[in-house]
Amino acid sequence: MTESIDLGLKDINASCACCVTTSSTTDASASTSAAVTTDVLVAGMTCSHCVSSVTEELSAIDGVESVAVDLNAGGISRVTIHSATPIDTAAVQAAVEDAGYSLASAPA
Repeated sequence: MTESIDLGLKDINASCACCVTTSSTTDASASTSAAVTTDVLVAGMTCSHCVSSVTEELSAIDGVESVAVDLNAGGISRVTIHSATPIDTAAVQAAVEDAGYSLASAPA
């Protein structure tokens, strides 16, 4: 039996076929003990299922304490990673790609 965890996701643009509920921004934990905050941009996420997949993969990286996603459905979403120590960029990229998405560069 699997345990269900409510991530409190709200994506007001719920346009993805795999999600029926509506939701917007995920904030993992405002009061985290993390010493390092890393922001990355992720392309292609459209719904709370996408957010969940990316969050799960990033959370599996050693040292990651929490992950917060500011979902921009169908665009570039900001993902904030809180950790005790700096996280290897290659590990972040691999985790995002394992979830089925890609890192995006900041708009010029």
